Amino acid sequence: MPEATKHSTHSTLAPIVLFTYNRPKHTKKTLEALIANELAKDSELFVYQDGLQPACKNSVRDRQKKGTSTHMADMVQAHNEVREYIESIMRENAAKGYFKRVEFIQREQNLGLADSIIDGVSTIINTYGKIIVLEDDIVTSPVFLQYCNAALNHYKNDKRVWSISAWNYPIDTQGLEDSFFWRIPHCWGWASWSNRWQYFKRDMSLDFKNSFSKSDIAYINLDGVADYFSHFTLNHKGRLKTWAIFNYLVAYKHHALTLMPKVSYIVQSGFDGSGVHCGDEGNVFNPKQVNQNFPINFPERVEESTLALERIRAFEHKLNMPKPFATRAWNKLRRIAKAQITRWGGAEYNKHAIDSGLILESPYLQNTHFLLSFSCKPQTSQYQQTHTTRSSMFMQKVA
Repeated sequence: MPEATKHSTHSTLAPIVLFTYNRPKHTKKTLEALIANELAKDSELFVYQDGLQPACKNSVRDRQKKGTSTHMADMVQAHNEVREYIESIMRENAAKGYFKRVEFIQREQNLGLADSIIDGVSTIINTYGKIIVLEDDIVTSPVFLQYCNAALNHYKNDKRVWSISAWNYPIDTQGLEDSFFWRIPHCWGWASWSNRWQYFKRDMSLDFKNSFSKSDIAYINLDGVADYFSHFTLNHKGRLKTWAIFNYLVAYKHHALTLMPKVSYIVQSGFDGSGVHCGDEGNVFNPKQVNQNFPINFPERVEESTLALERIRAFEHKLNMPKPFATRAWNKLRRIAKAQITRWGGAEYNKHAIDSGLILESPYLQNTHFLLSFSCKPQTSQYQQTHTTRSSMFMQKVA
């Protein structure tokens, strides 16, 4: 393999934007990993924290009158812990210089994840011309910022490149170059430019829907192995509120592609039941080991890698094979029990309860006389165990 190209990374580093809400443990992991990046000390960081949901605000207001549920109280506490942690990072940054500058934007209202990201990205990217975007469950490699900034500099004048993704499917990398182009602009650690983002619109109009032909939809759905376009339909019907599917559709309209590393520079830590549409089985999307290799070679020809497409399609196809009835029944019961445990002790308690077996004490399971044991969990393949859908990278980012 040829020697990796040396890329310029320090030329006007892109600002980093981190979106948080009420997951202090995840936020801490994400920031600790980001601080470990060599370029962090020269980068500006903007942290957005979405406001509390109305139900949580009401529970605080009415606490003295009628008490507060454990779940609501935990959500409020977790939200406060995130705020306190970010404020502590700001104080420490003044002395230790983790980042060039840290700005904390606390929203008064709860916008939901989709609107919070759209608003925050638009604000920062229109000011700086480029951006690096993270959410609170994205744990980065020590060379993540080097990769993103180098790629932003390398392709800044080529509008055929829509965005830079730090994540890739955990596919066989034999024969793949260090990085490659493909069609989907993923949202687990990404970067882009203002002259691409300016076209973004969460357009749910019928005209926009009808502008996609059958062949367009086939391309978007990876020739039938996935069903990404259904996420637009669900948004159109008001049954889902996401943003990433629209970025994909707009990129497609502009005949643009996204740069991907052959091995991910991030790990998604939200597969523990704490995130929206992120179950612990979703770890199938994480790499066995995060990429710490940089510099790497970037492709000069902006065209989709047929080898990567073939392997990603195979991954999606295997992932979406029908599961045995026993596996589907187990997953459904487990999700119900997890929901019950979350009501008892909140999202942060959820993983501990499952790991320790407390899930078996769920009132749902007791009241319906289900006798379950983790020792009888169906033995299935890694792909069959996941209940995360084929388009989880879009579905899990709902408001």
